[in-house]
Amino acid sequence: MKIEIVQLENIRSHVKSTVPFTRGFNCLVGGLGCGKSSILYAVDFALFGEPLGRSFEYLLREGADAGKVTVQFTQSGKTYRLTRGLKRRGRGISQDFEELKLFEDEALLASMKGDAIAEQFKAITGLDKELYREIVWVRQEHLKELLDAAPRERQRRLDELFGLADYEIAWSNIAGYQREYEGEKRAYEKDADVVGLEKLSAEYNQLTGEFALLEVELQSAVGRLAGAKKALEDADAKLKRLEEKRLSVEALKRKEAQVQANIANARAVAASLVQRIEGKQSIVENLKQRQSSIEAQISSFKSRMEQVGVPANLPLEALRQQMVAFDDRVSTLKAEQEATLRNIQADQKRSESLSVESRCPLCLQPLDGEYKDGLMRRIQGDNAERQRAIVQLRGELEELQRIKAVVANAVSSLQTLAARVEDLKLRLSEEERALSELSLELEAKQRFEAELHAQLEAVQFEVGRFDLADVEVARVQREQAFKQYYLLDSDLRTKENRKKDLLRRLDEVKERIDRAQQKLERMGKIAKTIELIGGIRDAYRGIQPKLRSEFVKVLRNFVQQVLDGLVGEAPLLNVVVDETYTPYVKSESGGDREVANLSGGERTLLAFAYRLGLGQLIMQSRTGHGLSLLLLDEPTESLGSEDGSIERLAEAISRFRAIEQIIAVTHSEAFAEKADHVIVLEKEAGVSKVSIQKE
Repeated sequence: MKIEIVQLENIRSHVKSTVPFTRGFNCLVGGLGCGKSSILYAVDFALFGEPLGRSFEYLLREGADAGKVTVQFTQSGKTYRLTRGLKRRGRGISQDFEELKLFEDEALLASMKGDAIAEQFKAITGLDKELYREIVWVRQEHLKELLDAAPRERQRRLDELFGLADYEIAWSNIAGYQREYEGEKRAYEKDADVVGLEKLSAEYNQLTGEFALLEVELQSAVGRLAGAKKALEDADAKLKRLEEKRLSVEALKRKEAQVQANIANARAVAASLVQRIEGKQSIVENLKQRQSSIEAQISSFKSRMEQVGVPANLPLEALRQQMVAFDDRVSTLKAEQEATLRNIQADQKRSESLSVESRCPLCLQPLDGEYKDGLMRRIQGDNAERQRAIVQLRGELEELQRIKAVVANAVSSLQTLAARVEDLKLRLSEEERALSELSLELEAKQRFEAELHAQLEAVQFEVGRFDLADVEVARVQREQAFKQYYLLDSDLRTKENRKKDLLRRLDEVKERIDRAQQKLERMGKIAKTIELIGGIRDAYRGIQPKLRSEFVKVLRNFVQQVLDGLVGEAPLLNVVVDETYTPYVKSESGGDREVANLSGGERTLLAFAYRLGLGQLIMQSRTGHGLSLLLLDEPTESLGSEDGSIERLAEAISRFRAIEQIIAVTHSEAFAEKADHVIVLEKEAGVSKVSIQKE
């Protein structure tokens, strides 16, 4: 695994920082509290999502409500990106699982579930939280932790990391299995069925004989019961048919009563219809008489009009137009009469004027006596003629008014009578239709009554054919057949229950025999298992020290190789590792020097070599490949610049190519100068700033 980029948002003193890393030796350098170690804490959180203590207070920036870390890394030629978030909730801080995502290139592998992310991450890198924090990440002041631990505690912790503790656990667990098997064997030896197996076999043989005899009796009982069942079914079927017949006869009797009631009702309805028909006939005759009377009146009025010279067959509209013509003629005659009267009055005035003056009343010219007399005679003749015309006009006007009055009276009466005739015709049509319907209904009722009489005769015939005594006989036969069937069925059930009891006892005895035989077989297997478990426990007791011895040899070689590279031209430190994984330094005189007797620089170099050797060996044993990533937080503790130990450690790390990527945090610029990639961190106004000094 190789980390490429770490992005931090609101993590400790980082507001928003991007930190790139490369293959080889990377160094984060800066002053105290500028945010160097925060990057390593952020990487740990992004990869595993669990706090180093009880909460995430150490990680989220003060005053921020949310934070996020993104780690981009490569493994086996593929690029992955893992993101985790933090969120402040009230007084506490917890993971924001909505930000939890793992990508392979741009494909989403898992999200929002911590277990799924951990499973995918371990499948990709082979790392889990314990291995990472014990081997990959060497925290500040933890470099010498394993060296300073008590030998037994160191052995316990490293046995767990190497997987050797599993052998001790297995040895203890197998002892429990051994005790269980021995207790089970003792219980089987005292089991009643195992001890009395022969007695159980004799009982089983006796029960088998009883069961065979009972089977023969059951077959005979089944045959008798089948015959009784057939007889009962026949009796049931016969009784059922007769009961159905009785029910049908009772239904016929009810139908007979209903038909008689229907006949009486039909007669009553028919009588009512006859009365209604007679009433309708009387109404029709009365309407016809009234129609004849009105038609006679119409003929009378038409005769009167014909007498005054008006055609009687004209429609009412034409007669009304005739009335209008009469009005026009009267108006004309009155106008002629008035004009003639005015002419008479004018001539009278002229005549009076001529009698007083001898002048023409028109042109006022003087007139002689003879002309005057002649003119007056003409005027008097004209007036006499006009008087006769007036008398004639008055006669015509009176005659015309008399005719008009006759026609007006006739038209009004005819209009009224015509409407009454139409009403009478409509009503007469309705009454005749109702009379026809009543006649048809009467005929239908009469036919229905005849049909009811026919139905009544048929029902009475069917009722007379049934005899109730047949039902009682069939009922007695059915009861006898049922008693016989019940007795045989009860006997069969008794035998079947006896058979079930025998079968149950047979099964119980057979099961006890089988269990006893299984227990005997189990006892034999348990004896062999106990013997085998003893051998396995002895093997576990012997294999753990041998494997530990092999690990110690390889660990010593790894530590010596790393230490030789770190010491450089300084005097060599020969390392010896005992069975508790405790390292010693063998002096030139041949004596062993404990870690406590080494100088601070020597202890630091040995601790560093010891951690690298352990890392390589544990990763090989757990994942099948060596340590590819190492994170160091202030690895130069107890080293000084005056003796060159810091530079030697940095030089050794820069030459150490067995680990693909090393990321170290330091405040020593001399240490950082040996790095392949240097990242400088500074703090301005409480915010960490990242810059690349050396690429």
